[in-house]
Amino acid sequence: MQKIKKGDNVVVLAGKDKGRTGEVLRVMPKDDKAVVSGINQVRRHQKQSQSQEGGIITKEAPIHLSNLALADPKDGKPTRVGFQTQKDGTKVRVAKRSGEVING
Repeated sequence: MQKIKKGDNVVVLAGKDKGRTGEVLRVMPKDDKAVVSGINQVRRHQKQSQSQEGGIITKEAPIHLSNLALADPKDGKPTRVGFQTQKDGTKVRVAKRSGEVING
């Protein structure tokens, strides 16, 4: 089970967007990277095609997972992630800061 998944709210710990929060759009476990909405935006030149207009576009670039921390469901501050098994045998992610179960 991964600590950070698609749809999670995360806080950026390092880099030009330090302190900002966003939602994870995509996780790439092989590269240890994730794409977060509104974070690590880069400008790229796009060549015109039949389906897309040309020009300079802004899009999110992947950011390393070590620079991200899950936002605590209680107060939104960065927290580490632990795992617990519930009484019915399912494994869930738990915020170390507040002890709350993380949905998703």
